[in-house]
Amino acid sequence: MKKWFIIGGIIAVLLIGGYFVLSYYAVKFLEPRLQRVTGPGLTVDRVEIKPTYLSAQKIEYEDPQSRQKFLQIEEVRVYPNLLSFLKGNLKIRELLILRPSFFFYRSRGGAFVGPWLPMEERGSGQGVPGEGKKAGGESLSVEIDRIHVEKGSVDFEDQKYGKPQPIIHLRDLDLKIENIRYPMVSSPSPLELKGKMEGRMREGEIEAKGWIDLQTTDFESVLKVQGVEVKTFEPYYRKRVSAEIESGAINLETKIVVRQKRIDAPGYIELIDLRMKEEGTVFWIPAKTLVSLLKDKGNRIKAQFHVKGDINDPQFDLQETVLNRVAFSLMEALGIPIKGVGETILGGAGKGAEGLAEGLKSIGEMFRKKEKKK
Repeated sequence: MKKWFIIGGIIAVLLIGGYFVLSYYAVKFLEPRLQRVTGPGLTVDRVEIKPTYLSAQKIEYEDPQSRQKFLQIEEVRVYPNLLSFLKGNLKIRELLILRPSFFFYRSRGGAFVGPWLPMEERGSGQGVPGEGKKAGGESLSVEIDRIHVEKGSVDFEDQKYGKPQPIIHLRDLDLKIENIRYPMVSSPSPLELKGKMEGRMREGEIEAKGWIDLQTTDFESVLKVQGVEVKTFEPYYRKRVSAEIESGAINLETKIVVRQKRIDAPGYIELIDLRMKEEGTVFWIPAKTLVSLLKDKGNRIKAQFHVKGDINDPQFDLQETVLNRVAFSLMEALGIPIKGVGETILGGAGKGAEGLAEGLKSIGEMFRKKEKKK
């Protein structure tokens, strides 16, 4: 019996040892591919080979010219499939990104600037030997079962609307994307996002679940926003709102579908406990009138909206379209007789955001005439 225990122990040691040897060489296979992208501005403090994964720690990206720090990651763990590299393919069970912090901004000219790593010149012939090719000239196939971001944060600063100010702060982000393939193939990659949006007085929650086709960029997701401060979006509604909005929260739910660059997004928006000064206007409605209407609704209003358009159409402005459609829907929900000027609005709506805006302006004229009669 003792003899069998000794034999069993030896077999166990060999099996466990074989597992760690395979794992060691798998991560060694991955290591140069990770280091390939460490070009100017990108630094990795430490790369360690663990028994079952490759660990890259304290990753930072700083723009070489502006010295602006756009990216910080506490750790990236790459869990490879132990046998895939023996077949000439690279399969990763999970790419885990722990506590990343992203910063990006939009310039006054509308360009987005952030941690976008410069791509190597194609055809340079540099890089990891054999990278991108198998023996025999075939392309290297890369499969990632899941990319998982834990405890992420994003800060976005929009300089397009005047004085630079961080207007979007996302915290505690948890993102999962599955079924990633390279070379790209047209197939849905399930995604799920949860996180929080910071405000000055309160913290809202965001949640999205759906899929994205990384080759065609077709996309479908249900987006839910709960308890986000209205003032978070002040730079975007300021052109249409001259009244000072003091407080209030937004709940929103929409199903966003993008097919062949066309967006279709029906949903609803709910304004809760909206407080404002009675001077100025909100979507061309006198603030004093709006305050009275909201009071009649218990200072809580819910409205349906539906945004459609061709993203490739230079006449289509997604931000303006969303703003106008939401304004139109809120007015209907408040009982404002927009159908009294309906021909102008409905006719304008067929001409896009500009036509709808003209229709909404006519509502302002209607209210001004009523104020004069009083």
